[in-house]
Amino acid sequence: MRGNGHRARSLPERGILPMSSPVAEKTWVPLSAGERRVLGVLVEKAKTTPDNYPMSLNALVNGCNQKSNRDPFTNFDENEVEDLLQELRLKGAVVRIEGIGRVVRWKHTLYEWLDLRNQPVELAVLAELLLRGPQTEGDLRARASRMEPIADLPALQGVLDGLIARGLVVRLSPPGQVRGVIVTHGLYSPEHLEKIRQEFASDTHAIGEEVRVRRGETGARAWEAEATELRSEIESLRNSVENLEAELRALKSALGS
Repeated sequence: MRGNGHRARSLPERGILPMSSPVAEKTWVPLSAGERRVLGVLVEKAKTTPDNYPMSLNALVNGCNQKSNRDPFTNFDENEVEDLLQELRLKGAVVRIEGIGRVVRWKHTLYEWLDLRNQPVELAVLAELLLRGPQTEGDLRARASRMEPIADLPALQGVLDGLIARGLVVRLSPPGQVRGVIVTHGLYSPEHLEKIRQEFASDTHAIGEEVRVRRGETGARAWEAEATELRSEIESLRNSVENLEAELRALKSALGS
């Protein structure tokens, strides 16, 4: 009995929860802006150009700095991206792959790190938020659909509800707002997330009005949705071309030409 009592007291000290506890430990930690960009690119390219994944350092630099599907734009160099990869590696969010040709490659481990096993749509949604930050549900559905199919807005909202419950997505619009709802990911530091909340709290009404005016009547909404999807397809094709160009440059460099 004495030994069992000592074991029970030591469980919390070792970070082990009793079997009866319904609370799961969070598997992830907040990320810097650069780390979020690198992870977003790794997920995006794994889904849109799987033949070129895992990614070389050169391809990752180009993916981070490309002008489509990014907000804000960046101008990272190889040293900066390599430093970010090392930080992410220490956190367990990426792994280094060697033995594929002569170029070191990288892949994300977010299905495990975020505990999203067998949830590809959820990861696509998070990747789009990592690449662009806060956005409306409508824009998010159109943009994430280039990575994984999302049938309609209610389907996306079901995905978001699960991610919100786990703290991976944050709703920035006030409760009760139906149109133009703004969401973002939850991988900011607490201080940064609070700053974003305050910014959107003061701008929510204006943003909601802008979204309603921009979308207009039902016919206009349908036209815009179609146009957004076409733009996403074009951006996806552009991404593929940029990634192939980056891989070609890396291959030429490796061959010494």
